[in-house]
Amino acid sequence: MMSIEPGREVAGASAGAALFRPVRAGNAFEETVERLLQAIRLGVVGTGERLPSERELADRLGVSRVTLREAIRALADAGYVESRRGRYGGTFVNDTLPTPPEHVVDGRKVDAATLEDALSLRFVLETGAAELAAARELTRTDREHLTAMLANAADAGLGDYRRKDSRLHLAIAEVTASGTLTTALADARMRVNQLLDEIPLLERNLEHSNAQHEAIVNAILAGDPGAARTAMAEHIEGTSSLLRAFLS
Repeated sequence: MMSIEPGREVAGASAGAALFRPVRAGNAFEETVERLLQAIRLGVVGTGERLPSERELADRLGVSRVTLREAIRALADAGYVESRRGRYGGTFVNDTLPTPPEHVVDGRKVDAATLEDALSLRFVLETGAAELAAARELTRTDREHLTAMLANAADAGLGDYRRKDSRLHLAIAEVTASGTLTTALADARMRVNQLLDEIPLLERNLEHSNAQHEAIVNAILAGDPGAARTAMAEHIEGTSSLLRAFLS
C-alpha cells in the first residue's frame, strides 16, 4: 500500500498539493467532501492506500479536525473509505469503490456539461431572486410567508427536507412578484432536485444549509440586496460542491 505522507514525493504528489489546498470558509464541510472525493476518484490516493493523517489534512485544507472527521464519516457511509485503529491505523480508501449509477435528467445522461448547465442556471436565477426580493418593499403577507417557509425547512426531517427546502427557495422567488421568474426558478429547481436525489443526504450539510437559509431570509427581510445575493451565492456553491463531488 502507498500513501501520501508529509514530505514524501510519490506519483501524484503535485496533484495532491493542488487538491489538498485550503477550502473556502463558507462551505468548509461541503468543499472538504468534494476535495477528498476528487483525490480518490482521480487516483491521487489509490484504492487500498491511506489518506494523509487527520492533522495534516486539516492543516492543508484549512479546516477544523471536527469538520474533517465529519467529511470522512460521510465518505465512509457512502462506501469510499474506512477508518482503522491501531499502530498502522488511519483512513484508507476502500479496495472496491462504489460504482456510480448512470444518472439521467430530462432524458439525458448527466455528464459534466449537463451538470454545469443545471448548476449555472440555478445560480443565476436564485441569486437574482434573492437580490430582487431584498430590493422590494415586502408586504406583511410576504414577510410572514418567508418566515413560515424558513421555519418549515428548519424543522424538516431527512424524509421531507428536500421538499421543504425547495418550497423555501420558491417562496423567495414568489415575493419578487415576478411570475415569470418564479416559473423559471421552479423549472430549474426540478432539474437540480433530480440531481440531489442521486446523492446522499448529509446531516452536517443540512445543518449548514439551515443556517445559510436564515442568513438569506434575514438579509431579504432587512432589505439588503447585496447581502441577500452574497448569502444565496454561498449557499448554492455549497450544494454545487456536493453535486460535483458525487456526480462528476
